[in-house]
Amino acid sequence: MGKSICRILKEEDVGSIGIGAMIVFIAMVLVAGIAASVLIQTSTTLESQALATGQETTAEVSSGLDVVNIEGYNSSGTIKYLAITVRARAGSSDIDLAQTVIEISDSSTKNFLTYDDSTYTGASNVNGNIFTDSFYTADATHFSIIVLEDADGSCSSASSAVINTGDYIILGVNTSQCFSGLSPRDDVWGLVIPEEGSPGVINFKCPASFTDAVIELQ
Repeated sequence: MGKSICRILKEEDVGSIGIGAMIVFIAMVLVAGIAASVLIQTSTTLESQALATGQETTAEVSSGLDVVNIEGYNSSGTIKYLAITVRARAGSSDIDLAQTVIEISDSSTKNFLTYDDSTYTGASNVNGNIFTDSFYTADATHFSIIVLEDADGSCSSASSAVINTGDYIILGVNTSQCFSGLSPRDDVWGLVIPEEGSPGVINFKCPASFTDAVIELQ
């Protein structure tokens, strides 16, 4: 009698252990499956972020504006207008000048200028004198656009101020409004900041005297 009871108890223990092991095994499979799912999802997210970051970095490095030249217009002993000639950097994507900002300072005043589409001048309207009054804004918060070269017509209208490789555009600044004009020996610095890519650099010192109507500054 006693031996039969012991045998029955052992068989029941073995059955319990088997069920417990199965439960543990199923739990491990579930945990492993969840962990694998999380890892796959995480790797996919990281891959997408890495791809987007790489594309943005490439655009930031390869795109941008280059300041080719800066000239000033001397009016009664002060520089009234600045003509900042810019172009797209080599390999740059299209740049929308309507989304570009000019940051400019004479070391005592700093201005941020945005595009004023009411002072757009197409290449066909440039009569040889880029310092015509109507080409420039009449305030201290905007810059104007004067088209010099635009072979593909990407910057052919005030509402389509987009430049690409081969285009040369003048950004006009009314310094008589921004700084009450620029005087001899004034230090001027700033940036032409596009929506995407590297900015163009503005950095020059005005000559000790203004003897010509048009002054080469950079």
